[in-house]
Amino acid sequence: MIAALYVQAGGVYAGLPGVELWDEARDARTYAGPWPVVAHPPCQRWSSKGWHGSPGRPYRFAKGDDGGCFAAALASVRRWGGVLEHPAYSHAWEAHGLPWPTPEGWQKDISGGWCCRVEQGFYGHPANKPTWLYAVDTELPSLRWGIGETRLHPSALARHGEKKARKIGYLAMFPSKGPQRSATPPEFRDVLLSIARTFLPRAVAA
Repeated sequence: MIAALYVQAGGVYAGLPGVELWDEARDARTYAGPWPVVAHPPCQRWSSKGWHGSPGRPYRFAKGDDGGCFAAALASVRRWGGVLEHPAYSHAWEAHGLPWPTPEGWQKDISGGWCCRVEQGFYGHPANKPTWLYAVDTELPSLRWGIGETRLHPSALARHGEKKARKIGYLAMFPSKGPQRSATPPEFRDVLLSIARTFLPRAVAA
C-alpha cells in the first residue's frame, strides 16, 4: 500500500489499487503511517515566481506560508519512506536544508535522503515542467535525465512571437489554478509510485 498525500480527490491517483488517497478533506498533515508515501505538498507559497501573490496584488502572502504542509510532507517521507515532489527551484529546498539537485542524477543529503531533478515533459506533460524529487529509503531508478528543448505554447507564439513566448513560458498560458499547471501526468505518477513501492526499511542496529 502507498499513501498518496496532498492529491486531488478525483485526480490521477483516484481509484488506483494499492493507493490510499489523502486529499484536502483528509488533511495529509495528520498522516501517521504506516505506508510509504508519494507526497505532492502545495507549492504556491514556495514558488520561485509569484510566491507572494499575483502581479496586480503582490506581497499579500509570506514566503513558505503553506500551513506547515511541506514540513509535514518532508517529515512523512523521512519517517515512512517514499518520495516527495515539488517544482524545480522551490524555495522549500533552501528553507529545509535540502541539496540543490542537478539534471544528471541523484544526490544525497545529510539526513540520508536523495534529491534529483527531472522534467515531467519527458513523461507526458505538455510543458517541460522541471521538478525536484526527494526520496528516502527507496531504490533510486535511473530516470530520463537532462534538460529538454524549450516548449512554446502555439497560442503564445502566434500572439506574441518567439521572444515573448519564451519569456512567459508554456504554463503561463493556463489559468494559475487550472489543472494543467498542477496535474501530474499518469506516466510520471507511475514513476513516483514505482519509487515508493521499492521502500527498503532501515536495518536496526543490534
